[in-house]
Amino acid sequence: MSNPILIDPLKYAREGRAQSGKMAVAALDERVLAELAGRDGEVEYTLTGYVDRLRRPCLRLELAARVLVVCGRCLEAMFVDVKADSVVTLFTSEERLLAAVEDDEELDAIIAEPELDARALIEDEIIMGLPLSPLHDDCGSEELERARAKKPNPFAVLASLKTSRSE
Repeated sequence: MSNPILIDPLKYAREGRAQSGKMAVAALDERVLAELAGRDGEVEYTLTGYVDRLRRPCLRLELAARVLVVCGRCLEAMFVDVKADSVVTLFTSEERLLAAVEDDEELDAIIAEPELDARALIEDEIIMGLPLSPLHDDCGSEELERARAKKPNPFAVLASLKTSRSE
């Protein structure tokens, strides 16, 4: 991974720091690029630190990315927009983390290390935001249209069986 965005997550959250930026998709780690159909596109992000109502340090990550994926229907590359707005609550002990997650199953939490690469958080959000089965709204593939045209309507086949039996 090149050009890490290193922060002290507890200090960042407690001081209410924020940073925004842009990065090229091509600059992302190979684990992200392996999920994509190409290296075109851009990622915009904002990382904000704060303390929640329970006085726990948190990081809020908002991102918007435009990435290339493979259409599951025509197998051509297509752009999709990935948007995320997530909050990660920081804990200094595993016991507190486990107790908090037990109380709130939807809580995203991690153990705060002295140094955190925010770029890894951004890449994780992109991976989790990718569609499971991306599809064009209209592929426009000639082969696909020919395949659809050759395939008989199953209801028409059933209707013809029904009329032939009743005669």
